[in-house]
Amino acid sequence: MAVYQLERIQKLPLTLEQAWDFFSSPLNLERITPAQMGFVVKTDPKYLQSMHAGQIIEYTVKPVLGIPMYWMTEITHVEHQKFFVDEQRFGPYALWHHQHHFKSIPGGVEMTDLVHYKIPLGPLGDLAHVLFVKRQLQHIFDYRFQVLEKMFGKMP
Repeated sequence: MAVYQLERIQKLPLTLEQAWDFFSSPLNLERITPAQMGFVVKTDPKYLQSMHAGQIIEYTVKPVLGIPMYWMTEITHVEHQKFFVDEQRFGPYALWHHQHHFKSIPGGVEMTDLVHYKIPLGPLGDLAHVLFVKRQLQHIFDYRFQVLEKMFGKMP
């Protein structure tokens, strides 16, 4: 029963403030998630105006065979324009801990996603990871990378 890690780094020609404003809004997640995942934010937008520790966000997602699943995350840590962490409270993973880091670089911003996750069901979960979960998560983050470059441009 392993804990897996996924790390992605992306540089975009945005100011730190622009990047923070976009990525700290859960309402933008639907725009950067593949449509086949059926990702929908269910939390009333009035509760998502400003990110803060303790914030609960509810979604539905279709990670396996198009079957909708409930997912709840909590924003557990926030340091404005530096990082935030979301952790699953209920959902498809036994563990989901996702760090989002931001730093200014010449000409833009560097963003790092660091996800630690564990699949439920012990050895069956580990087999599912090998067969499709790892590939699915890589696809989601690859998709996000491409969509963000289309939206904001590439670093020179």
